[in-house]
Amino acid sequence: MGAVFVGVRHHSPACARLVAATIEEQQPAYVLIEGPADFNERIDELLLGHELPVALFSYSDEHASWSPFCDYSPEWVAITEARRCGAEVRFIDLPAWHEAFRDVSNRYADAELRYAEVVERLCGEFAVDNVDVLWDHLFECEAEPKGMDEYFDLLRGTATADDGDSAREEYMASWVRAAVKDAGDRPVVVVTGGFHTPALKAKLDGGPEDVTGWPEVPERDRGASYLVPYSHARLDAFTGYQSGMPSPGYYQQVWETGAQRAADWLVESVATRLRRRQQPVSTADLIAAHTQAGALARLRGHENLARTDVLDGLTSALISEDLTQPPPWTRRGTLQPGAHPALVEMIAALRGDRVGRLHPSTPAPPLVNAVQELLRAHGLDQEGKIALDLTDAEALERSRILHRLRVLRIPGFERTSGPSEGAQPQLDEQWTLRPTDDRLAALIEAAENGATLEEAAGVALERRSRNAPLRHLAGILFDAVLCGISSVSGRVKESIDEGVRETGDLAALGQVLSGVLGLWRHDRVFGGRKDPLLGAVIDAGTARVLWLVEGLHGGPAPADPHRLKAMAATRDAVVHAKSALSLDVVDVTGVATRVSDDAQAPPDLRGAALGLAWSLGTQPDVRKVRGIEALGDWLAGLFAVAREEVLASPDLVGVLDELVSAMTEDEFLVALPALRLAFSYFPPRERETIAATVLSHRGVEGSARGVTRLNADPMVVAEAMAVEQRVEKLLVKGGLA
Repeated sequence: MGAVFVGVRHHSPACARLVAATIEEQQPAYVLIEGPADFNERIDELLLGHELPVALFSYSDEHASWSPFCDYSPEWVAITEARRCGAEVRFIDLPAWHEAFRDVSNRYADAELRYAEVVERLCGEFAVDNVDVLWDHLFECEAEPKGMDEYFDLLRGTATADDGDSAREEYMASWVRAAVKDAGDRPVVVVTGGFHTPALKAKLDGGPEDVTGWPEVPERDRGASYLVPYSHARLDAFTGYQSGMPSPGYYQQVWETGAQRAADWLVESVATRLRRRQQPVSTADLIAAHTQAGALARLRGHENLARTDVLDGLTSALISEDLTQPPPWTRRGTLQPGAHPALVEMIAALRGDRVGRLHPSTPAPPLVNAVQELLRAHGLDQEGKIALDLTDAEALERSRILHRLRVLRIPGFERTSGPSEGAQPQLDEQWTLRPTDDRLAALIEAAENGATLEEAAGVALERRSRNAPLRHLAGILFDAVLCGISSVSGRVKESIDEGVRETGDLAALGQVLSGVLGLWRHDRVFGGRKDPLLGAVIDAGTARVLWLVEGLHGGPAPADPHRLKAMAATRDAVVHAKSALSLDVVDVTGVATRVSDDAQAPPDLRGAALGLAWSLGTQPDVRKVRGIEALGDWLAGLFAVAREEVLASPDLVGVLDELVSAMTEDEFLVALPALRLAFSYFPPRERETIAATVLSHRGVEGSARGVTRLNADPMVVAEAMAVEQRVEKLLVKGGLA
């Protein structure tokens, strides 16, 4: 009989019905399906009795891929219908970890870029917005869709297969040849993506070839495949996954009840959701939506209501104002912030809320059982809030377990407080634990990193550190410390040391130096205090900051909080980690003095350099402050590094008060943003101290607290002053002052 090919669009109810009808009609010996051939010996796992959607997750050293199935996936229907009629099922594609899938994370995603030109021409011909609307128009809203083979032939005829496609198609063709030979007089049904079907037909049209048996399945050195629970949210194109079909909740209804009832369901679901959000939706609105949808379907020549008929009808009936963005169904993409509430609820209804569940007998990777046992043994399988005293050995171990789960992004474990990178030491943590439906899927997917929780977290951190920018490495190091994984933290320290010695990014240096310094100074709990590798990073980072700062020149520019953080970290390194530095205090003070006196240096760095020298014991000449330009930016730098010294210097505060008071209103408004940044380095109590010093300097008695407490936003006050000034100028100009 030979091969009967059924080209499909993945996640299409119309294609799923076509597959079911073809298998019922042909009663084949084999049903061959585009899917990973290395899973053939485990196909029975798919039929254990799961609640769909589920996905076949495969991983190797550097690649992970998902093959999702829902009730109306043509591949799933092919499996179930084949078993019902007694046919043998075989997956015939290369394994998902194969290099042919190097750039593919979801096996059943349509590669539309390969045939974008023909799709654009077809959309223009049929006056539709995109390929999803085109597919609905041609096939999904028809009771008996016709012309599907011609559609796929047209797509493939204008596209060029890449090396990965060619390798896959040659491999799939070898399976078809073997099955046809083994089936004898009985047919073989072949279910593959429509893009590949014309190529497979062409390969078999060349006549019979010598077939020596079933094709060999490539083997891998590392990796595995497991079933994972999936969800409609993960399938939906409007949430970022470029699936073959968007709106899985809606198409689930199409599959179960048909297009007309699915349309009624969508209207009712949107109305219910809007009413729950206290949005007015009347019976007249719903009648109008139904009427508009029916009229659009007739106008567009649809035998049954299509998805966009219903959505356009709802939009017309429920939204009267202009939209700030086009509806997502007119273009594939996520809904942007600020969207109309009706659009939000339409997309939510289209998506659906179904979450898949695996049968209890489904095999799972070792990591799943290892984590579940750890959670039980340490009392972390509960729901609620827990507090951990990190000075207690048992609590510290529980903390490490939770942090390992956190870096693996396992949901349901949220730290609400605890030690933070570069901060003063904190010896306790607060966590909130809650069960989630997607935890099992996350654990199975995390198993690609290792069989134990410590191994998996270590591999995940190591992968994050590869080619990570310097500014991220300090955070990765701190995560490794919190997880108690010394092997990873050692490698990250070496990467930081190398990056620090080569970088020209002052902001990244400041972030790394402050984080590493915090660990070196305070880390008694986690064991990093006075670590020689951390000390080497501090030494190299301090020298690098000073070298970069002395070479920075440029005109006035807004103060940069990130490079000011680098200057503050340099101060802390000299003050608190002197034993780790190869530089003498005199060397640091010399650089700081030169920068503070350099008229070509940015104002914020000049102020920070003066603050650095001051914090190391060099008293500034207060008189020089009077000649400073861009005072606000200069003060931001000074206050960022020498806050305590400023508080203890009434003379400097007095001079600053005189300088600010002497500003014109225009000068003050220009300087205001920088002044606000500068004074943000002082907490409220210290601002009161400055206010008291100012009052004393002016010889005024009063409450410093009253001066620092405003009932209005300072920016509003400044804007009001600017308005008053413009009004006054207009009055003068008109002779009305």
